[in-house]
Amino acid sequence: MKVSAVILAAGLSKRMKSARPKVLHPLLGRPMIEYPLEAVKDAITEKPVIIIGHGAEEVKQAVSDRAEYALQKELLGTGDAVNAARNLLDGKTDLVLVVNADLPLLKPETIRELVDLQKDNSGPLSLLTFLGNESRGFARIVRSNAGNVVEIVEEKIATPKQLTIKEFNVGIYCFASHWLWDNLKNIKLSPIGEYYLTDLIRIAAGQNLLVKALTLTNPEEAMGINDRIHLAEAEAILRRRVNEEWMLTGVSMLDPERVYIEKSVTIGRDTMLFPDVYLRGNTSIGEGCEIGPNTIITDSKVGNCCTIQMSIMEGAIVEDEVSIGPFARLRQGAHLGKGVHMGNFGEIKNSNLGPGVKMGHFSYIGDAEIGENTNIGAGVITCNFDGVKKNKTEIGANAFIGSDTMLRAPVKIGEGAYTGAGSVVTHDVPAHAVVAGVPARPLIKKRKSAKKLK
Repeated sequence: MKVSAVILAAGLSKRMKSARPKVLHPLLGRPMIEYPLEAVKDAITEKPVIIIGHGAEEVKQAVSDRAEYALQKELLGTGDAVNAARNLLDGKTDLVLVVNADLPLLKPETIRELVDLQKDNSGPLSLLTFLGNESRGFARIVRSNAGNVVEIVEEKIATPKQLTIKEFNVGIYCFASHWLWDNLKNIKLSPIGEYYLTDLIRIAAGQNLLVKALTLTNPEEAMGINDRIHLAEAEAILRRRVNEEWMLTGVSMLDPERVYIEKSVTIGRDTMLFPDVYLRGNTSIGEGCEIGPNTIITDSKVGNCCTIQMSIMEGAIVEDEVSIGPFARLRQGAHLGKGVHMGNFGEIKNSNLGPGVKMGHFSYIGDAEIGENTNIGAGVITCNFDGVKKNKTEIGANAFIGSDTMLRAPVKIGEGAYTGAGSVVTHDVPAHAVVAGVPARPLIKKRKSAKKLK
């Protein structure tokens, strides 16, 4: 049986008060429309169709070729929106699933259950409902004395008596395709100038056809986004879901309500996340780490048994047993080898620090290659920019770079070499040499041996 999905994403969403289309507002780091796309993915057999209108090109750019698109030329209601997909779907599918794009909390298993319900339904459609005390603008479900769904009344035109009904329409339907296209033309224009898809329930009941309803066990799935208050509420629910999933896999959180993990992140067991940790993008955290408090990690990879405190990482790689912070920053291209220590108020950009490197505090390392077990003293700066281009600094293994040394790139410091505190190094330094001064000059020709730093 072929199953297609129509995702309604054309609305103006005036209550968001935004130049950005509502369905592109981010939730846990992803555009809102990603959530209905994910929810329907396992229940359908065909590429989904997104109904676009306001911000059409932006929506198409965000979703790309993962969907087909139908333009709703005039925003004349949900019935008109679904009708825009007629040319793409009429005669080409057995079931049509209709989903509103502003329902990001729907779970895939709920959508699958609704589709399965309609597969067993002798009537033309099945829908989702929920019970609650707050409507949030949802239409009311009207049932007959026998308990059958016979009508859905939009809140805008409901009578005072109908407004007391506590069963609400979620706005998710599964239709028999041939019946849907045959009866869309029978929807009448409402008093406010819109064609409501919900009229199809009244039409089906008038034809003595069965409309089945699946009532949500968790009403939060039905939560729609109409304004930024709703957006924040949905964000909190999604964050709670993600955090609970990670805790059940062996990740600890002192205060889950203050931990922010995007869905694309992976975390190893026995890792501890302290309050005010933000893990974003394509980030992976290894096992046995301690992250935070007050740490932001974006698109980065962290190995096992690392400690990162009050620091920021973006596009960086950190191998096992590394300690960072507090108040450190790793920028794009930073790579810290096993056992590296990076102290407070340091910054690394586009540089590789070999295993065992110790980088103290108040230092900047940019566009550099640093050998294993080298010591970077406090206040060391790689002067990588000459006003035109970035230049590289190379430091060999077991070197000792004294406090407040400035390394004017391009420059090479040999294995086991020393620089004195406050030196300005403008020329290459041979292996095991000791230099100092402004500019730095050799103090003795060569050290007899290089001692491994502890």
